[in-house]
Amino acid sequence: MNVVEIEIKGNEGVVKNPEMLKGRGQTVPYDPRFPNTNQTRNCYQNYLDFFRCQKVKGEDYEPCSWYKFAFHELCPPAWIEKWDEQRAKGIFPGRI
Repeated sequence: MNVVEIEIKGNEGVVKNPEMLKGRGQTVPYDPRFPNTNQTRNCYQNYLDFFRCQKVKGEDYEPCSWYKFAFHELCPPAWIEKWDEQRAKGIFPGRI
C-alpha cells in the first residue's frame, strides 16, 4: 500500500489521503496519465474530477477531497478563480 493511501471500510476500496501529504510537506505524486513536465492537463483534469465526484457522490463525500487537493497544488490560483466564475455564470467550457 502506498503511504498516500488509506483503507476505507466498505466497498469503497483504497482512497488517497491528502492530509497525510500536507503533513509531510509533499505535493501530488506522479500520475502516469500525465508523464510530461507540463502539468496543465493534470491540473484541469483534477478540477473537473473534483466537481464530477461531488455531483455524483454528493458534497460531503470525503474521497472527493483528493481531487481538490490535487488541483489546488497544480493549478495557478488565477485559473481556479476564473473557472469558478465561469461555473457560477454557467459558461464553463468543461463537461462536469
